[in-house]
Amino acid sequence: MVEEQNSPSSSRPYLLRGFYEWIVDNGYTPHILVDARQQGVKVPTDSIVNGQIVLNITGAAVQRLTLDNDAVRFGARFAGVHWEIVVPVAAVMAIYARENGRGITFSDDDQEMPAPAAESAPEPATRLTLSPVPSATLNSSGSSGSSDSDVEQPARASRPVLKLVT
Repeated sequence: MVEEQNSPSSSRPYLLRGFYEWIVDNGYTPHILVDARQQGVKVPTDSIVNGQIVLNITGAAVQRLTLDNDAVRFGARFAGVHWEIVVPVAAVMAIYARENGRGITFSDDDQEMPAPAAESAPEPATRLTLSPVPSATLNSSGSSGSSDSDVEQPARASRPVLKLVT
């Protein structure tokens, strides 16, 4: 019997769902950073800054959120107008908790890494760092600032975004 060599499915949707669950379980606010230039992204164009958009995907900000293997889908209001948002999983650049910036970034190529050879040295650890996002970036509720008064935030001019540092 000959076995077919199927390439494994992308790990991105599974990691996205896992981090979403962890963020919500810990009482934080999940945000996704989206490459709005990718094909299939349906978001309000007025909210795109430098080809990207940050979306607040907490249950209070969206309706009917689904995190499928192919796309993130939900309904939300932007400046009082209802939108049906569609973000292909490949367009999700990161998911993180607004309150502390903890989350995961995704690389442009979603290739599975081959197992290292026994004699090869381990790869250096990767860590996430925060850098500012323009304050004009909107969350899915249509406001540019934080509306949650129960979370003490340090004063700053812009919101955090994750960067991959190797």
